[in-house]
Amino acid sequence: MRILLVEDTTGLGEAVRDQISEDGHAVDWVESLGFAESSVKTTEYNLILLDLMLPDGHGFDFLKKLRAAGDVTPVIILTARDQVSDRIAGLNAGADDYLIKPFDLSELSARVAAVARRYRGNPNPVVQVGDFDVDLRDHRINRNGQPVELTAREWALFEGFLQRPGILLSRAQLEDRLYQFGAEIESNTIEVYISRLRKKLGRDAIVTVRGMGYRLESYDH
Repeated sequence: MRILLVEDTTGLGEAVRDQISEDGHAVDWVESLGFAESSVKTTEYNLILLDLMLPDGHGFDFLKKLRAAGDVTPVIILTARDQVSDRIAGLNAGADDYLIKPFDLSELSARVAAVARRYRGNPNPVVQVGDFDVDLRDHRINRNGQPVELTAREWALFEGFLQRPGILLSRAQLEDRLYQFGAEIESNTIEVYISRLRKKLGRDAIVTVRGMGYRLESYDH
């Protein structure tokens, strides 16, 4: 997933960014509402992690504007404000979940995965993709009981196909999923990783549509 992290505390921001990146997601980290507003205008996110008390305003105001504009991107609020009234206000403003600081990073990972499953319309973390059982929560793949090991980059691309089963994904969309790793995207990067996925998942698992992109061949819940 592509995730926007809005958090102005450096230490916490770094910890959350690193945790979510290790989970295989692309993370854009901003430290103000102004940058957050600019980011959502130029990038399509799958999830927003939102602090409330920011240097240039309150996270609730950003969230209300987002929902008023018809943006349904899932939002998890991260805040030290632990009053029940605050949590109710956040949920009423359109938040999907609420995590009180300090929180365990593994719990954050679980909440992110849970929200993602809800918005994919599949609360079950295990799905079937052709001959494969795919655990979306733990990033595990089994084929006839045998594990298939994917690297973080390979999983990032594979998850992109899972999120849009049967839909053609362009080179640019796939490249966008690799920017999280901080390496330059070479002209043949996508072809290299598609080739690696085919070796592990099967030659026919991913179909090439010449000049347009790639799609996952089969997907069944």
